[in-house]
Amino acid sequence: MILRVGHLYPEYLNIYADRGNIAVFVRRAAARGHELRVEEVTLGTPLRPGAHDLLYVGGGQDREQAMIAPDLAARREAIRAAVDGGAALLAVCGGYQLLGRGYRGRDGSWLEGAGLFPHETVAGETRMIGDVLLESALPEAPGRTIAGFENHAGRTVLDPGAEALGRVVAGYGNDGSSRLEGCRVGRAFGTYLHGPLLPRNPWLADLLLSWAVAHATRGAPEALAPLADELEAEAHAVAAGRARSRGGRPA
Repeated sequence: MILRVGHLYPEYLNIYADRGNIAVFVRRAAARGHELRVEEVTLGTPLRPGAHDLLYVGGGQDREQAMIAPDLAARREAIRAAVDGGAALLAVCGGYQLLGRGYRGRDGSWLEGAGLFPHETVAGETRMIGDVLLESALPEAPGRTIAGFENHAGRTVLDPGAEALGRVVAGYGNDGSSRLEGCRVGRAFGTYLHGPLLPRNPWLADLLLSWAVAHATRGAPEALAPLADELEAEAHAVAAGRARSRGGRPA
């Protein structure tokens, strides 16, 4: 079948090889006989209701984030409708921040967000950088671990009761103190994990793809046929080992 992906602002939000997450989606969908059609949604491009089974927002530098933030915030209703309608969504770093309520700069300025995720971000004095290892907080993946790389100065604070993507085993996470990382709303995930994220965590890619398939078929999510993921498992093990050797870090 054809799976429709909306890649938001790819020319502005593409740092730390985050575009590689799209490549993983394409390859793993094709391995199950599905075709992934990627549409770029950028400044001046409409986000059509029901047009996508999966949305993706990458990370960017502060300048690029400030450029696209008003446009993204103006799409808040369309993004919420897509997620409420069962589409999958993955947002990384800058995209994760801007899909919250907003970002408070060190100078006190406020960058309005799209309001999908129940959190706010404030600029910190120092950057939080290094390999990260999470214990999955997803009921669909108990006992799984998620490995990636973080590089952010923003401190993202989840609202009480908000669902995290994972609990920090090693690294900083959302804010360096809560031991929580990422956020989940329905079939939408936000995270600070770069690297890119999905080559080291193929099961997470498959979970999002299974939701995209369910949206495309208007059916219930079903697990995808397993693939031979020896290289991916090795990449995960190497990243997890680096994170464990790093250990926890204070904010």
